[in-house]
Amino acid sequence: MPDIAKEKKAKQYEEYVKQVTPTHNLPLNMLKAFLTGGAICTLGQVILHIGKNAGLDRESAGAWCSMLLILLSVLLTGLNLYSKIGKFGGAGALVPITGFANSVAASAIEYQTEGQVFGIGCKIFTIAGPVILYGILSAWALGVIYYFLQILGVIAI
Repeated sequence: MPDIAKEKKAKQYEEYVKQVTPTHNLPLNMLKAFLTGGAICTLGQVILHIGKNAGLDRESAGAWCSMLLILLSVLLTGLNLYSKIGKFGGAGALVPITGFANSVAASAIEYQTEGQVFGIGCKIFTIAGPVILYGILSAWALGVIYYFLQILGVIAI
């Protein structure tokens, strides 16, 4: 008798899990990510063209493009709009430089009530910290590999 009760509870639990587990439409999510990321990149390309048409060289136009995209991301985060873009676009909003700026700004906004030092100062890189750490570490490792490949003559200087 106890086995039947356990089986019934297990079946009820499985049905409950099926009800509360969100279903995802992979093609639709991919399309949303593509459109969101594409829109961000298109905006960046427009900024680059405006910069070049204003007489900036390629590097300066690129720097202005990065700064303006970061500024826009921080402003949208402060207005609580970037989270809605991220919810819609998924990785399309999180992967570009705007997503990185959003993660830093969101942490700063969230922990500002704890003060400048123990709030913002300690928690601002909670999300972005691992990205910075592993970005620097992987860049260093690739630099070492590149250096040794040059010494071995695999890569021409």
